[in-house]
Amino acid sequence: MGEALGLVVSLGALAWLAAALDAALTNGGPWRAQARGGVLWGVGAVGREVARLLVQQRRRTLLPDALLTRAGSVTLLVAPVLAAVVLPLGRTPVTDLDVGIVWFNAMEVCVWGALWLVGWGVNAVGPLVGGYRFVAQGVAYELPHMFALITVALGAGSLRFGDVVDAQREMWFVVWMPVAFLVYLVSALAMAFWGPMDQPLGRDVAGGVPAELSGPDRLVFQAGRYAVLVVVAAAAVPLFLGGGAGPVLPAWAWTLVKTVSVLALLVVARHRLPAVRMDRFMGFAWTVLIPATLAQLLVVGIVVL
Repeated sequence: MGEALGLVVSLGALAWLAAALDAALTNGGPWRAQARGGVLWGVGAVGREVARLLVQQRRRTLLPDALLTRAGSVTLLVAPVLAAVVLPLGRTPVTDLDVGIVWFNAMEVCVWGALWLVGWGVNAVGPLVGGYRFVAQGVAYELPHMFALITVALGAGSLRFGDVVDAQREMWFVVWMPVAFLVYLVSALAMAFWGPMDQPLGRDVAGGVPAELSGPDRLVFQAGRYAVLVVVAAAAVPLFLGGGAGPVLPAWAWTLVKTVSVLALLVVARHRLPAVRMDRFMGFAWTVLIPATLAQLLVVGIVVL
């Protein structure tokens, strides 16, 4: 129980930190922040926006399916938490499943359903188009993402996150699986519909999936989005960066340092990389990412055998 509570608190703190960093780098972004006080100012900006959304009146469209909409928003928040239960918080996870990597990927797929439910349930054109865009984006990124995870599992000889970390005692997987690591980062951006992969929330469709959400509903959606971003960043640590391995500091501290580093990289990517059209990303995924991950998988297979 204590470990589960610690996990939820840690995810919440890291999501708040990610939102604060995003606010500090944004000029008129999702939290209406001005980059004038750094991350500490961003923390306050996020707090003010949370308070505003909590008291804001819910907006309703014509004939919405409120149950589907709220189920989608809640699932978007719950799915990353469930995905994180198999990630080692230092040395051990909350739940040490033998098929932890499969569980992690399954919870990621729930994000697809969550966004689709929100886009469909509000009964409006913009959110529906955004939902379709995320489905197309998912088709593009999921296969390269799965091949990257399979490459890690093959290198460790296990689907258990603890075994993956143990297999990196001599060399981190990022060193001899660089292609899989880069593909994972690209798919992480797509999974969290973040940065160059935020077309499901595109301005050209009036804000996309969450366009008609307001008040607490929008707050839950935004919290879920940042939770997904935090979890995909945290998963990169045991998958490619040796978990809690490192000198001097305890394992939990190294896990935190590495997670914050990957998270900062993903947040900064939103402000430095241009948006990617889904049709072009689809072609890039099928002609470049999938062959590259298959080649990486072949190399790892040869080394292991």
